[in-house]
Amino acid sequence: MKFKLPAFLENIESPVEGEVALRKYAANPLAFGGEPDLFSAGNVAGSDASCADVANNSAAIVIGIDEVGRGPLAGPVVACAAVLKSPDALLTLNDSKKLSRPKREAMFEDVKDACACYAIASASVEEIDEMNILEADFLAMRRALQALGFPGLNETAPEIPIEVKGSLNEALHPNDASGSVILNAKREGSSDGSSNASPLSSLVSHLSSNILIAVDGNLKIRGVPAEKQMPIVKGDGRIASISAASILAKVFRDRYMDKLEELYPGYGFDKHAGYGTKAHLDAIRRLGYTPAHRKSFHPKSL
Repeated sequence: MKFKLPAFLENIESPVEGEVALRKYAANPLAFGGEPDLFSAGNVAGSDASCADVANNSAAIVIGIDEVGRGPLAGPVVACAAVLKSPDALLTLNDSKKLSRPKREAMFEDVKDACACYAIASASVEEIDEMNILEADFLAMRRALQALGFPGLNETAPEIPIEVKGSLNEALHPNDASGSVILNAKREGSSDGSSNASPLSSLVSHLSSNILIAVDGNLKIRGVPAEKQMPIVKGDGRIASISAASILAKVFRDRYMDKLEELYPGYGFDKHAGYGTKAHLDAIRRLGYTPAHRKSFHPKSL
C-alpha cells in the first residue's frame, strides 16, 4: 500500500520544522488525530524554545530511515536509521541528493555527531538478486533498526559490517550510561549478528509505543510493525532525521564503491557509484560483468 504525505507536513518549510512536528506526533498521536491543525506549519514553526522542549521530551523519539542504491547496476543497497539529539542539532541537514559529494563528505562527521544514535546496514548483491531490490531494501532497513535495538527483529548479519553508534535505549535515556554496555552484551552474545531476546530489546519494548519510524518514500517497511511507521514522501528534504540518514547512507555507500573500483579497476565505480551511466555501460561492454554486478539488473542494451 502506498501512502500520501501527511497533511500536517504539506506546508513544512524546513527539515527542522518537520522533525519538531513528528516528535510532537510521536509524543501524543491521539491529540494529533483529534486536532488536525495541531501540527500545522504555523504551530510547529521552529523557534529555539519549541526545539528545546521537544529535545527534552525523552519519552518520544523519531527514527529517520533512508536508503541509497536501489537503482544501480552494481553494489549493495544501503540503509541508515538515525535519531538526532535534537531537531535543530545540525541546521544544514538536507536531502543528500541535493548536496555534492564533497559537501556530503565534509558534513559526514558533523552528521554523526548530531545523532544520538545511528546504524548503517546493507543488503548484498546476492540478496538483491535472490529477493528483488524492494525486499532487499527492507532487509537493510530492518538490519539498521535491529542494530539500534528495535525489538522483535531477528535478521542475519550483512556481508558488509554494520556501522553503529549508540542505541535506542541511550537515545531514550541519555543520562543512563548502562545502555552501551547492554548493547555490547547483545552483540557479543550472538555469533551471527542476529538478535535473540536481548536485554536491550526488553528494555526498549515497553517504551516503543513512543517511538515513531519516519520512512523516506511512500511505503512502510515490511516486517516492522506498521503502526510504528510513517512514510514521508520526499522525507529526506522534509524531516531532519531522514536527512541525516540520507547523508550517512550515501557517504557510506560511496566509500564502499570506491573500494570496488580498487578491486575492479576500469569500471569507474568511484565516479558513477554503480549507476547505469554511459561510461559504466561502455566499461561493461569492454570488460564484462564483475561479481559486484546485479544479475537481475542487466540492461537490455547490453
